[in-house]
Amino acid sequence: MRKAFMGGRIKRLREERGLTQIALARALDLSASYLNQLERNQRPLTVPVLLKINAVFGIDVQLFSENDEAGLMADLRNVLADPVVTERITASEVREIVDNAPAFGRGLVALYRRYRAVVEQADAVMSGLGLGDGDLASIAPLLPYEQVRDFFFANHNHFLELDLAAERLFDEANLVIGDVATGLIDYLARRHDIRVVFDRSEFEDQGPQRLFRRADRILQLSSQLTPGQRAFQMATQIGMLEMDETIERLARTAALSSGEAHALTRIGLANHFAGALLMPYAAFLESAEALHYDIDRLASRFGVGFETVCHRLSTMQRPGASGVPFFFIRVDRAGNISKRQSATSFHFSRVGGTCPLWNVYEAFAQPGRILTQLARMPDGRTYLWVARTVTHRISGFGMPDKIFAVALGCDLRHAPLRALGSLSSSTCPPGLAAPN
Repeated sequence: MRKAFMGGRIKRLREERGLTQIALARALDLSASYLNQLERNQRPLTVPVLLKINAVFGIDVQLFSENDEAGLMADLRNVLADPVVTERITASEVREIVDNAPAFGRGLVALYRRYRAVVEQADAVMSGLGLGDGDLASIAPLLPYEQVRDFFFANHNHFLELDLAAERLFDEANLVIGDVATGLIDYLARRHDIRVVFDRSEFEDQGPQRLFRRADRILQLSSQLTPGQRAFQMATQIGMLEMDETIERLARTAALSSGEAHALTRIGLANHFAGALLMPYAAFLESAEALHYDIDRLASRFGVGFETVCHRLSTMQRPGASGVPFFFIRVDRAGNISKRQSATSFHFSRVGGTCPLWNVYEAFAQPGRILTQLARMPDGRTYLWVARTVTHRISGFGMPDKIFAVALGCDLRHAPLRALGSLSSSTCPPGLAAPN
């Protein structure tokens, strides 16, 4: 492991609690000179000292996580890559900020986001979109979906309460791995007096995939859904019925700025519960490790699709029983990103372009084929990417299928050598590395 120098964070912790170096050293049973060296980054933070900090102050060890460092490093590099910054800032200078003044770095990123919002508003005015002069004085917050993504990223895309509740329900309802849909139909009827029907109307493709008619106690699902998709929709509805208080409490912790962002967060949490019910944490992790993270075989075992397995793999971060920290993304042919989740330090940038060499785009040229790639990013890390197209079929003559490319990635250190047989490789230039 890389030596972790966390002097700035230790000093900040001490100052927030109004302690002198001597007082903190006594509390941690350290010598004052040793603590002074830690704060001055002359000594790396060791695991025993980190455990003492946790025991004495109850501080979450994620405060000293390199994952958060990597995210802030990526954000700062994106900010400083803007053409408005004419003076060259070296990587070592950025590292100094991250190590010694992380709060300053986060503040700089926040200011830059507001600056970009003002610039975009000014461009809109100049383009004749009809915005009044007063609009230029206002500062637009992050879009609702960006706020939701930040919330999930801050929680490492894992919500322990929802996963544990899903595991309990899986056992109580006597569900069967690979055929959860059948069990959920019976569970909804027995527990909630809800009847599941499949819509076979002529204009079904124009309607929702799931419609709950509360007054009639009917859950209406599209007949075009696969068994795995039906199970997911039923599980989502159960999450909204039985986990509503938990979902609402978790959503409120996000401190979102709009009702739309709050609603999107609730939907995301309900979907997280649904995935956890179809693929219970312990059973899924055991199968993933036994099958060496073979996505197709996992999809077959749990009766779901390739994309659903990829999404679930990006959520396996239970404390004390974590899986490989994956990141997951879905794009269309035009490069629009409709899904992105990260359980690790990989940071999706908000500015700059995406790398044209990324295999998630090459997947469209080879539909249905799994492509693997090694990509070296500006942060110096090398990642293994797996990408493949998925098709959302729409019945009816002349109706075009919706085709997406999904990609699953992880740090190279998690990939065994035998998985690296025939790989393409690329090095993405700064500003083009992380998906936009």
